[in-house]
Amino acid sequence: MSDVIDSAAVDAALQQFTDMMATDGYVLTWSPSGERAIVVRIDATADACADCLVPQPVMEAIMASALEPTPYSLDHVVLPTGGH
Repeated sequence: MSDVIDSAAVDAALQQFTDMMATDGYVLTWSPSGERAIVVRIDATADACADCLVPQPVMEAIMASALEPTPYSLDHVVLPTGGH
């Protein structure tokens, strides 16, 4: 059962952040990176609040913490170009 990700578990763990990012004009998506790691990507929309993103190390700590209840760990976060 390698490389099979429980999408529902990851979606549930990241849902509040997906919603929060949408409020600030960002789209949060994720993709698998190996068997038990996740890459979180944050993309800006035309209405994105440029000052609303936290620095990369803070965002990675937040996402890693959000994934703790799941069997997955954070690989890394990709922020929009020009992000922190």
